[in-house]
Formats: sequence, structure tokens, C-alpha cells
Amino acid sequence: MDEKIAVVTGASSGIGREVARALARRGFRVAMVSRSEVRGADAADDVRGSAPGARVETFFADLSSRADVRRLAERLRERYRRLDVLVNNAGVHLTRAKVSVDGFDRMVATNHLGPFLLTNLLRELLVRSAPSRVVVVASEAHRRAGALDAERFAEPGAYGAAGSHRVYARTKLLNVLFALELADRLEGTGVAVHALCPGPVATGLKRDLPTPSRTSALLARTPLLRTAEQGARPVVRLAADPEFATGTGYHGSVYHGSVRLARLLKESPACRDVELRRTVWERSAHLVGLPSR
Repeated sequence: MDEKIAVVTGASSGIGREVARALARRGFRVAMVSRSEVRGADAADDVRGSAPGARVETFFADLSSRADVRRLAERLRERYRRLDVLVNNAGVHLTRAKVSVDGFDRMVATNHLGPFLLTNLLRELLVRSAPSRVVVVASEAHRRAGALDAERFAEPGAYGAAGSHRVYARTKLLNVLFALELADRLEGTGVAVHALCPGPVATGLKRDLPTPSRTSALLARTPLLRTAEQGARPVVRLAADPEFATGTGYHGSVYHGSVRLARLLKESPACRDVELRRTVWERSAHLVGLPSR
């Protein structure tokens, strides 16, 4: 029987590391993608140490760079003849506006354009390996994105700590729109596409925000914040459990215990806007140098 291959981005810490660990324990060969070689290597050693017999390999790329993403996709296609699961988990939340090497807002480039390009470059491999899955780690923050300009969403601009939350929310809305449109485009191929919010998790995502790390550490010991391992569980379910082998969609928030606040939330109007999804896809494809169809 062929081994199953999973690619996990943002795997050097937090949810990504725990997803990689859980999938390795389930028998997957896991490609752990990280931006930092040092942190990525440490994470891989940690996963191997806690999952005896784990088959883990490391790949390094800055997802805000189109050239880096293209090199990563080429290495993955050369290394693996199949791909069963792609987990788009990598993300940043920056307090100050930064510009990517390609001239885009760096938060948008990392959280949306990089995963969009990587998924499309691996799309043929995913279809060839079907049944396979794409899991996008989004956020309920997408509800706070406000009006989305489908033509200018990647343009850099100044913002402070408060404005950074709006831009982060925009990237999460882009994640959800991308996942829903990808699901439509892959319908009938055997590739299931899922997106979710793992709930509030104590990870390194907001290490650039002016919030004391001690506060996050204390909150992580309360029901208000989940641990990275808890946050990874629903991601792993979508990636590996048989019940999610088919069907697609945005699964909303996933909280531990009996609290299911997502059931009280109506779907964001933007997510129901099919034309917006298509326009965002076509604009994203143009920005990363891909055909829109």
C-alpha cells in the first residue's frame, strides 16, 4: 500500500507543529514547511522524538515571496509522486505594515497569496492523488474585514497596531473565499477542500503584537485560550478522518468542551458572494503570475 503524504506549512511552531506531529503519529510521511531553517529543524527533531518511527522531512520557504513558493512547489513535486493532504496553516499578524519582496502588503502575501500560489502549483498532484484534501486554517476574524476591494486588497499601505487587525481580518476573509472557490473548481476531482477557525489559540502568531507574552501564557491555562495541541485537533480531523474525505466548506469556529459559539453566528455575507469569490481568485492569479482559469 502506498504511503500517505502530507504537507504542512507554518510547521515550525504552534498549530502547524502539532498538526505535523499528529499526522506523523497517524502514519503519514510529513513534509514540514517553515520559513526559518533553525526553527524548522528543531521542530522536526521534536516531532521525531515524540512520534517514534515518524517519517518527517523539512522544507524551507518564505511564503511572502513568489520565487520562494515556486521553488518550494518544485522541490515538493520532485520529492513526492503523490500528495494526500495539504494543510495551509502558515500565517503572520504584523503590527506595522511591511512590503513583500514582490511589492505586496506582506501580511496579505504571506497569509493569502503564498498559500494560493502553492496550492495551485500542487493542484495537479493533488488531483492525481485523489481522494486527497486541502485544509485551510482561517479565522472567525474574517467577519471583521469590512468591505473588500477585490482589485486592491494586496496593495501596501500604512497601518498601526489597531489597523493591523483589520488587515489580518482581510487576509482571513481571503482564506475563506479562496477555499470556497477552490472547492467549486475542484468539484468532481476527488479533492475535498475544508476551511476552519481553530478557535483562540495560544501560539506565536501574535508575537509581533504589543501584548505581553506573560498574558498569553496565563490565558493559555484558562478556557479562554486553547493550547496549540487543542487547536490542531480539528485541523487533523479535517485532514485525516474518513468522515471528511468528501464534502467541502467553511466549518466555522471549533471550541473545546460544550461551547459551540459558531452555531450562533450567521454566515458572512461576503462568503455567499460567488462573484466576489471569482473576482478575488482572478485577481490573486494575476498577482502571482498564474492563469485565472
